[in-house]
Amino acid sequence: MKRRDLLGLLCGAAFFWPLAARAQQSLPLIGFLHDASLNDNRPQVSAFWEGMVAAGFGENRNVAVDYRWTEGRDELLPALATDLVRRDIAVLVTGGGIEAVAAAKRATATIPIVFVTSADPVGSGIIASLSDPGGNVTGVSLAAPELLAKRLEVLHKIVPQLTNITALVNPENPNFAVQRQYLADSAKRLGIQIPVVNATKEADIGPIFDDLAQRQVAALVVANDGFLNSQRDQLLALTAHLKLAAAFGNQEFVAAGGLVSYGPSSIDAYQQAGTYAGRILKGEKPADMPVSNPIEFELAVNLRTAKSLGLTIPPVLLATADQVIE
Repeated sequence: MKRRDLLGLLCGAAFFWPLAARAQQSLPLIGFLHDASLNDNRPQVSAFWEGMVAAGFGENRNVAVDYRWTEGRDELLPALATDLVRRDIAVLVTGGGIEAVAAAKRATATIPIVFVTSADPVGSGIIASLSDPGGNVTGVSLAAPELLAKRLEVLHKIVPQLTNITALVNPENPNFAVQRQYLADSAKRLGIQIPVVNATKEADIGPIFDDLAQRQVAALVVANDGFLNSQRDQLLALTAHLKLAAAFGNQEFVAAGGLVSYGPSSIDAYQQAGTYAGRILKGEKPADMPVSNPIEFELAVNLRTAKSLGLTIPPVLLATADQVIE
């Protein structure tokens, strides 16, 4: 059995341990708060523990963990964060959108917080700067607003004859204005127009896709955003129903049936978060730990989806892909 598979099984088992059993342990306790579900994030949790193991910590060996998952219900975040803080945790780890780390920060100004988020933590007011975060918060930022434009360019390589492309974004994302500027610049270079549609809540999604169908949009570029990522199943179902060629922000979309993705590796990000949490348990201060930015960007392609859409992926694109699903 591969180490990552083993870690995944251990993490899954720990999630279902009775809280009372874990509370009896004298081990330092990590709180883990995420705005999605365990089923959608098992690889990320396994990667987190790879980082912890690298830092010298093993689950239920010299550290314990309490997981809290909102299943996409952000309104639960404040109460879950407060509950974890009351459990005398040593570190609070958050994943997903900026709302998760914001809830953690409101719940405690003293317990160290390590985040993984696709939002801009500086623009969101979570930290003072990436190099000098200050306070009790640090982590890994997946924010890369220029990548929405890169996704457009990848999609245009797959379907260069298409001009009826739309971008789906969240205007409440702090990177929104920068994303739109990069997108406009890229569209101009490609000689196309690209309308932008906005979604800030789940109820927006259905009407947006009704409008895309009415306008006979053929392709969609989706921003890498915490809220939009949480709507993965709905977005994939609707893009499949309308037979849209769609480009997403992370590989999880492609593994679940999306056509193509380009963005930072969430696996690497959670592994880094695990390393950060381990370093804090050893005595380092979050204020002295610069926020990590994505180093690697991954291209993933689903050939089965391409075939269902009647598309041929250019060989040069396939040659550079980090993941190809056949």
